[in-house]
Amino acid sequence: MNVLLEGGTAEIIEKKSRFIAETAIVRSEEEASAFLEARRKKYWDARHHCSAYIIGKERPLTHSSDDGEPSGTAGRPILDVIKGFDVSDVSVVVTRYFGGTLLGTGGLVRAYSAAAKAGLEASVIAKKVNGLLLSVTIGYDLIGKLQYIAAARGFTQADAEYGENVVLSYYIPANEAASFRKAVTEASSGKAQIEEIGEISYALTKNGVVLL
Repeated sequence: MNVLLEGGTAEIIEKKSRFIAETAIVRSEEEASAFLEARRKKYWDARHHCSAYIIGKERPLTHSSDDGEPSGTAGRPILDVIKGFDVSDVSVVVTRYFGGTLLGTGGLVRAYSAAAKAGLEASVIAKKVNGLLLSVTIGYDLIGKLQYIAAARGFTQADAEYGENVVLSYYIPANEAASFRKAVTEASSGKAQIEEIGEISYALTKNGVVLL
């Protein structure tokens, strides 16, 4: 599952009709409704404000609206694009300024799909990781080995404390924690002390880890 970290805006033109897609993080129907109403006020002179959202992960709440467009030509295509990005807790609103040329049902589906896709591509989306925060206490002579093991697996260091010993903590995907423990234990000949600080959810971005 992916998560939206930052909303985005994109615009496409199709046969002189202008489609503006905006995305936002929403965690309730009320937030989704508020986001839609804000778009209506922002683009008050537009003909249509079509939308879709997905909220929750285990049994997600989904909703879509054609807002006056022919049934199934706007809201559902937007919803399908959201599902294709495998992202939740997100709302996408596509505002249309009519350009004077009818697009037909197929043309509308393609235009709303393309606009929604552009809007999500303009957003910041990252993969959600269910993991653990582990701390490892070692002697200074083992720092290199520990850092090599973590780097080889692509794990991000969370913190470091330097005293009589060194305590390095890492964000670890839950399904890789056991193999990490084993590798560190073997590399340190059992000298490393590994402690589970807690369960966490996080996302990896180009700027580092974002806790969720």
